[in-house]
Parts: sequence; structure tokens; C-alpha cells
Amino acid sequence: MRTLIGAVAATLLLSTAAFAGQTEGLIKKIDKDTATLTLDDGKSYKLNAETDLDALKPGMDVVLAYDETNGENIVTDMELPDTE
Repeated sequence: MRTLIGAVAATLLLSTAAFAGQTEGLIKKIDKDTATLTLDDGKSYKLNAETDLDALKPGMDVVLAYDETNGENIVTDMELPDTE
């Protein structure tokens, strides 16, 4: 019985965990009102409050690390192209 309870508890913990991912692409659209950017593949990513939205421009190539939480892709890290 203890094994069954432990297995159920582990399953519940895993089902609420965030899933991490990484992607790259061109910025298609930036919505400053919702702090969201959309890549050229059509997927949207929520940016954190510290992100300098003015530094992001459509057409920029970016690499994003994100967590999928409650159906939203939340950006945890972003790499921008080198500008010279």
C-alpha cells in the first residue's frame, strides 16, 4: 500500500512540473501590452518584466530557453544576435 501511495504522489508531482525547452527563430511580432513575442513558427512566448522590449525588433534571430507552465511558454533566458 505504501508503494502505491508513493507512486501516486510521484505522479502528481510530475504532472504539475514545468517542462523546459529551447528554440530559435526570427521574431515575427512583439506585443508590448502583454510582454509576449511570437516567432516565425507561430508560437508565442511570455517575457519577464525585466526584458527590455525596446531592444527586440521583428526580424531578429533569437535563441530562447523557456518553461512550459500552465499551457504558457515562459522565457527563462534569451540570446540575441551580436550587433556590431
